[in-house]
Amino acid sequence: MKKIVLKFKDKNLILNLRDTPTADVIYDASPFTSTVKKWGEEIYFETPIDIELEDDARAVIEFGEIAFWNGGSAIAIGYGKTPISKENEIRLISPCNIWADSNFEKSYIEKIKENEIVKIEKL
Repeated sequence: MKKIVLKFKDKNLILNLRDTPTADVIYDASPFTSTVKKWGEEIYFETPIDIELEDDARAVIEFGEIAFWNGGSAIAIGYGKTPISKENEIRLISPCNIWADSNFEKSYIEKIKENEIVKIEKL
């Protein structure tokens, strides 16, 4: 199984890639760096990648799923409520490609700060 590591200031997050076109493109484009942005309980960061929306793209994701937001060419990690969530769902701004999974604690992601640099590398 292919893996990517997201290297933040003082923590790493390992992503287990799914067998999707999006995962292949992101893997092939690595390494690159970006800057973290936050939107409610979501972190996201822009990539140098342009990927088409896949047929099974969706806005509501499960905790631990990693998304690619086509509208902003960004990797998105939702870990709780966003400004448009209904009840306790993790709702991203629009349908996204789900391309990886990660096992993390919510408190681990909450501590990542806006404007931190993130390095995306193959593992």
